[in-house]
Amino acid sequence: MKKLLDVLPLLVFFIFYNIYDIFIASAAIIVASGFSLVMRWWLYSKLDTLSLISFVFISIFGTLTIFMHNPDYIKWKGTILYALISIVFLYSHFFMKETLVERMLGKDVYLSKSAWRRLNIIWVIFFVFCSIMNTYSIFYFSQAMWVTFKVFGLGGLVLLFGLWNGLYIYRKLCNNNAVLKRNK
Repeated sequence: MKKLLDVLPLLVFFIFYNIYDIFIASAAIIVASGFSLVMRWWLYSKLDTLSLISFVFISIFGTLTIFMHNPDYIKWKGTILYALISIVFLYSHFFMKETLVERMLGKDVYLSKSAWRRLNIIWVIFFVFCSIMNTYSIFYFSQAMWVTFKVFGLGGLVLLFGLWNGLYIYRKLCNNNAVLKRNK
């Protein structure tokens, strides 16, 4: 259900863009993101930081797109958000006791410090790559192609990256006799 709530705003954006235009789609993604947050709170009684930050960015850049009547704002939201996420992960790598990936996933899995640090750097590289890909698509794709790439291209990359992370962690668990932490 959490993954559906992550994908819902993007799908709403895509549908409204194809029926109306980017301005109506920007309003729709703001509403859908807010709905997604409310549903998360109602279902799980908590909100993760990344969902809140994403909602704030969508609200700011979506509102700018609507009121300035300029689609560039919503297009650049992804580039800026991915770049900031990569910076935060990089910061955690050098200046925090635990990397951000370990703080997010370490409640459920025991991995070595080196495995967590390697995974954290991979997350940095991934989000830099997503930022670059979004920037490329802004400059070299039509608006319709950018919307499709944003929803299915970057969305698909995030899905594949999540699956790869699961395989990486599983492999480390098997190879290092690590264990899953049990919630009691």
